[in-house]
Amino acid sequence: MTSLETAEHGTPSAKWRWPSIHPEGRKFAVIAGAIALGCWLLIGHWLGWLMLGVTIWVCAFFRDPIRSVPQGRDLIISPADGLVTMIQQVMPPRELVGEGALGPDPLIRVSIFMSVFDVHINRAPIAGTIARVAYIAGKFVNASLDKASEENERQHILVTAPDGTMVGFTQIAGLVARRIMPFIKTGDMVAAGQRVGLIRFGSRVDVYLPAGAAPKVALGQRAIAGETVLARLGDNASVSGLPL
Repeated sequence: MTSLETAEHGTPSAKWRWPSIHPEGRKFAVIAGAIALGCWLLIGHWLGWLMLGVTIWVCAFFRDPIRSVPQGRDLIISPADGLVTMIQQVMPPRELVGEGALGPDPLIRVSIFMSVFDVHINRAPIAGTIARVAYIAGKFVNASLDKASEENERQHILVTAPDGTMVGFTQIAGLVARRIMPFIKTGDMVAAGQRVGLIRFGSRVDVYLPAGAAPKVALGQRAIAGETVLARLGDNASVSGLPL
């Protein structure tokens, strides 16, 4: 990630810096580093090098880069880094349907798969109030499969904007992931792009677009949490130029 600095003549310039490690990951990095040092001293350099590689990967997994969030009340921002693997019209999760929540009609769902090499900090797709948080215990099948939305451990979150617009999204644990960690609770106010949670070690996020908002991303595209625009409210033309 870059940071702005003032050059010799007062002209802003960009300088790259290492992303910070999220506090949740620091203990894992310390543990991996201690194991690497122990292997190096007690067993052999080859295993020490191997564990050093694991330590570097742990630090990279929990990296928490700064993001430049697009501004606009009509924008729905990606809550996750990863690959857009599915764009489907589906029924919203029953946990997000009801009075003061989403309606029972089908919505477009954009699924973003996070590999173990992606940033796993999830962010709010819009600014507003956390209207609902619902955790569901479940299985740990491959998060890239469609059935993961119904069978895996998951956490549904509903955000309501000041104008009443509601956007629901779901954090889904994957084959390797074993814990979904929320940073928010019902009633909290969030800004678009604000950190709202973390999923450890490979997972997926589903976003349910409001009616009349077509996806501005395509299958196979890589999304960046807090930066990629998934949809624009009131704009029903997809990236192909055709309404869905």
